[in-house]
Amino acid sequence: MPRDHEKIVVITRKTALEELIERFHTRDQARFYVEHMGASFDEYQAAHDVYRAAVEVLRSSLPRGVRHQWVDRSFLPNFLFGEADLIVTLGQDGLVVNTAKYLSEQPVLALNPDPARFDGILLPFTVHQARDLLPQAVGDRLPMRRVSMARVDLNDGQALHAVNDFFIGPKSHGSARYRLKFRDVEEDQSSSGLIVSTGAGSTGWLRSILTGAAGVAYGHVATPEVARIRDQYRFDWEAEELVFTVREPFISRTSAASVVFERIRSGEFLELVSQMPQNGVIFSDGVEEDYLPFNSGSIARVRLAERKLHLLVGLEAPSKHHWQSWR
Repeated sequence: MPRDHEKIVVITRKTALEELIERFHTRDQARFYVEHMGASFDEYQAAHDVYRAAVEVLRSSLPRGVRHQWVDRSFLPNFLFGEADLIVTLGQDGLVVNTAKYLSEQPVLALNPDPARFDGILLPFTVHQARDLLPQAVGDRLPMRRVSMARVDLNDGQALHAVNDFFIGPKSHGSARYRLKFRDVEEDQSSSGLIVSTGAGSTGWLRSILTGAAGVAYGHVATPEVARIRDQYRFDWEAEELVFTVREPFISRTSAASVVFERIRSGEFLELVSQMPQNGVIFSDGVEEDYLPFNSGSIARVRLAERKLHLLVGLEAPSKHHWQSWR
């Protein structure tokens, strides 16, 4: 990467109020709909006002002499990033995740526009720090974490990346049927689908699955070891491994469940052969609309991606040791 970035690309997203106005054409009609349904319109307005104020703070913080461009999230699939771009995201964690899929090695400065509403696991900074941070980021003077990502490849040539996790399974609440191949095990399974998580995603969907599994196990065997599973979900963002877990595996005459939780280390891959005539899907990071079909004849291979999310962090960023567990 160059020592100085030639352009700042700011990624924003529409607020919930703006999406409502797009749907109902006017603010008054949006208000009528929300209040008619018994909800408060004031919260939509307040969140919108905070975000728009954050946009103006960021706009006034952009350093002079550096080109900049503003891009709405909806244009990301067709936007061409330059190798020397510095990427600034202003939104929730999901905006960072969505943006990362379209980058190569460009660094990301992720700003939290509304800390009162957003926890911001992937948002190290608030928008009010932008004025001081941007000159450092342009000059490559901020520390960086290279966050591991996952990649799935289908036998028809399609591919998809994930910052947090993949879901592989049925489009609805039916059963997923597939042949699982991992290391020296190969078996037919029936389940609610699989989750493949990165370290960054380990605090999300993976955590909820382990919490539920620990609760069920604790109801049968109330030991401290089982209870600790609830607190051992997190692993390092830069870890060179993924974790996959099978949701609600069902054992029958035609399906087994000997492999339901494993790590995919660097150089390994998980192979899944779809046995679903229809409604099989693979999507990443909770974006169900942007999915790959995974129906009969499809073969998916999941592995660590070569691509990383280059996330800029502060000097006080958590150490690797802070994020590691259940090694």
